[in-house]
Amino acid sequence: MSRGVFTAHTPDTVPAAARATMAGVHRKLGHLPAAVALMAESPELLKGFLTANAVFEATDLDPVAREVVVLTVATRNECHLCVAMHTATLTRHDAPPELVAALRAGNDLPDRRLDALRRFTLAVLDHRGAVPDDELDAFLAAGWLPRHALDVVLGVGTYTISTFANRLTDAQLDPPLAAYAWEPAA
Repeated sequence: MSRGVFTAHTPDTVPAAARATMAGVHRKLGHLPAAVALMAESPELLKGFLTANAVFEATDLDPVAREVVVLTVATRNECHLCVAMHTATLTRHDAPPELVAALRAGNDLPDRRLDALRRFTLAVLDHRGAVPDDELDAFLAAGWLPRHALDVVLGVGTYTISTFANRLTDAQLDPPLAAYAWEPAA
C-alpha cells in the first residue's frame, strides 16, 4: 500500500465535517498547509489536533518554551515537516540561532532552564509519562513548576498527533518552509 492513499484535500474535495475547520485554518494563515490538507481526510483528527494545539498554546509556558517542547517531540519523532515549521516559528520569536541549532540537532541547549525543559520532555517520551523522581526533581530545580510538567504532557500529546499524522501521510514541506528544511541525523 502506498502513501498515495491519502488525499491532500482542497476546499472542493474536503469532507463536509472538515470544511469549516479547513476554511478557518486558511483564513488564519492565508494559505492551506499541505499537512492540514492531508489531515482533513479525518475531520476528527484535524479538529482534535487543532483544538489540542490551541489549548497547549494557552498554557503557562511562554512561546519559546512551548517551541522547545514541540521541537523536542518533532526531532525525536523525526517529523521533517514539524521541525521546519517550528524552526520558522522560533525564528519569528527571535530565538537565538544557537538555541535553534541545538534543538534541531538534539543537543544540549545553551540556556540551562530551557535545557531542563528539553530533557524533561525527552523523559516524558522515554518513560511514557512515568518520569523517574530524579528527572522530575531536576526539572523542578531548574525553576519549572509542577503545572509545567503537566503542560509538557499536553504538548507531547498534541505534537505526537501531528508528527505521527505527518509521517503517516508523508506530508511535504510547503514552499515557504524550504529554508528551514531538516533531515534526521543518519
